[in-house]
Amino acid sequence: MREKGFSAEKYIEEQSKYILERIESGEGRLYLEFGGKLVQDKHAMRVLPGFDENAKIKLLQKMKDQAEIIICIYAGDIIKSKTRQDFGITYDLEVMRLIDVFRSYDLEVNSVVVTRYEDAPSVNQFIAKLERRGIRTYKHFFTKGYPTDVDTIVSEAGYGANPYIEVSKPLIVITGPGGGSGKLATSLCQIYHEYKVGKKARYAKFETFPIWSIPLKHPVNIAYEAATADLKDVNMIDPFHLDAYGETAVNYNRDIDAFPVLKRILHAITGSDEGYKSPTDMGVNRAGFGIIDDEVCRNAAKQEIIRRYLIAECAYRKGAIDESVLERIKLLMEEVGATKYDRPCVAAAEEYAEATKAQNPDRYENVVVAAMQLEDGTIITGRSSKRMVATAAMVLNAIKHLAGIQDDMPVISSTILENIANTKVNVFHDKSSLNLEEVIMALTLTKLTNPFADLALKELPNLNGCIAHCTAILSDKDEQALKALGIDITSNAEFSNNNLYSK
Repeated sequence: MREKGFSAEKYIEEQSKYILERIESGEGRLYLEFGGKLVQDKHAMRVLPGFDENAKIKLLQKMKDQAEIIICIYAGDIIKSKTRQDFGITYDLEVMRLIDVFRSYDLEVNSVVVTRYEDAPSVNQFIAKLERRGIRTYKHFFTKGYPTDVDTIVSEAGYGANPYIEVSKPLIVITGPGGGSGKLATSLCQIYHEYKVGKKARYAKFETFPIWSIPLKHPVNIAYEAATADLKDVNMIDPFHLDAYGETAVNYNRDIDAFPVLKRILHAITGSDEGYKSPTDMGVNRAGFGIIDDEVCRNAAKQEIIRRYLIAECAYRKGAIDESVLERIKLLMEEVGATKYDRPCVAAAEEYAEATKAQNPDRYENVVVAAMQLEDGTIITGRSSKRMVATAAMVLNAIKHLAGIQDDMPVISSTILENIANTKVNVFHDKSSLNLEEVIMALTLTKLTNPFADLALKELPNLNGCIAHCTAILSDKDEQALKALGIDITSNAEFSNNNLYSK
């Protein structure tokens, strides 16, 4: 059983109570900006073992009668096809996925806002897709005068140039697919329009990381820096909080840098000097109070930093990120005293690959190996062949091991494998080895005549949460299949062949 370092129950109880207190503590509608992932927060789940990845949306579900949701997406992220790494889908598709998820929790989605709108074909197509499915969309433009000219920002030429989003509930949740989505600007625009018609409104922020109540250099907080290296986020001691209360609290550079301007903007909108004394005051996060085993969380966070580094190496090799982002994460990994070999399956995969090549250099020159660490610590490997890719061999070996099936006992019909391979070649003109999804389908067909195949298939859910590593960059199909199984996979920044294009 995996070690637990975080109490989801304690967190949900503490967090829901604190949000309700914030709603009831002042006059007017509360605009609550949600940083990070509102649903399926897998980063939090990895660095805080025991964290419920859907804890935040469950909190909102408790308050569904009081809340409605606005989703923001930055136009530039649509144009650049920015991807949510956890799911391997672009931010525009993530918005649509979020709408479906919110609806499944019976939460009201008010609308989608495209922030810093640009008249680009991909942006306009995204808006058209939503509108034709009955989703209200708004275009918000870059705020004139931002960030220094507060008089212009808080005027008809600034926030007033953007349309008001019609809302009705006391709690308005502002979320987005990732950082830099324009959530703060959208919140402030709304507050401006509310005050313009004589209504009061307030702002607060729900940012899980960095955790303000744990040390600045705690691995959990450093893991946040690794996760946002492309945004150049840096954790800092909140100087405003220290000055106002004499207490140390951790925040990050963007919030700290923006606070003086934010305070001036809120003053210009509300006409009042009362309000927050620090960026930390704005937050409602209570995640630090859910930590029940600090050492477990420290170790998990170190593993996350290593994971982020390995992912960044591949992203850099693919041309998806700048070298500065990769170097930044490497420095963070060194800061916590870790190397990639502290992820146990990395060395196992590389050592098996080298041993295989040494046995027969000509036959196994381009061999790819994948290794997985099971829940009990057992390492299972698999190597590529003409028949199947390395990750498929690894998963097959893993479920056979869990089912107690001998390694040399076949569980997939060779006839079925050959038929699938022939269909790939003859119908789809694809000569590649069978991928993970195809091998699982072959196993599913075999179970009709082979009970051992059925036993192996029943073990697939037990791979959820396992970590794995591959000696070569994965195909998109295999990466998605592994993620669907809940397997946390990384790989070396090496391509399996020299082809620049392959199906």
